[in-house]
Amino acid sequence: MNAILDHTMMRVEDLDAALEFYTEAIDYEEKGRWEADTFTNVFLGPEDVHEEGALLELTYNHDGRSYDVGDAWGHIAVRVPEDGLQDAYDELMDAGVEDYRDPESCDNRYAFVKDPDGHEIELVKRDYGAKWSLDHTMMRVEDADSTIGWYARKLEYETLPDYKWEADSFANYFVAPRGAAQEAMSVELTYNYDGRSYEMGDAWGHVAVRCDDLDDAWETLMEREAEDYRDPESCDHNYAFTKTNDGHEVEVVTR
Repeated sequence: MNAILDHTMMRVEDLDAALEFYTEAIDYEEKGRWEADTFTNVFLGPEDVHEEGALLELTYNHDGRSYDVGDAWGHIAVRVPEDGLQDAYDELMDAGVEDYRDPESCDNRYAFVKDPDGHEIELVKRDYGAKWSLDHTMMRVEDADSTIGWYARKLEYETLPDYKWEADSFANYFVAPRGAAQEAMSVELTYNYDGRSYEMGDAWGHVAVRCDDLDDAWETLMEREAEDYRDPESCDHNYAFTKTNDGHEVEVVTR
């Protein structure tokens, strides 16, 4: 099953402010837009995004609603050069981004900022991929074994051994499609050992995986006992949705 990660969707309360942040501070460009009667979707990414690279989808609902970030979703991570973490963080500070977690506070291994809607963005050092391209999306899970199994069985994902981190109180596991390019996005699963549960909130929407044939992909997911959440017919055969065992929504799309 071809299930390269296509995009991560976030909901925003002020589309103009969000677009200003991502196009001016993060240097993204608009890749596509869908204007409906009640909402707008805008897809963003670096100018030279890899063919297997993921985009960021901003969803703006026209009714003026507000959103709860929750804690079941953690952050998106964007790539910066191996020797350029501090320079990239300084660029964001010069662009007026709020100082949240600078490189020094993170032992110069990574850093964090927030977008205008409070979504966390991690800066990670990579020697591959375009600057600011999406490296991973982090989700918190209540049962790491079950969730790793979900991605393996449903989407044929594998864990990335070079990016596994097991500490005294938590573990991070990265999963991605087998054979995916380094420039593709992965999913980071964060498992805290204290048995806590999480609130999904509604400021984060979903991750999307792309397939070659929507109906065939959906049939495979159903055979593998994925949740039948929103099937292709209910979405006019444009896309479909399932959920992980932790309740994170996964969209299935064709590009």
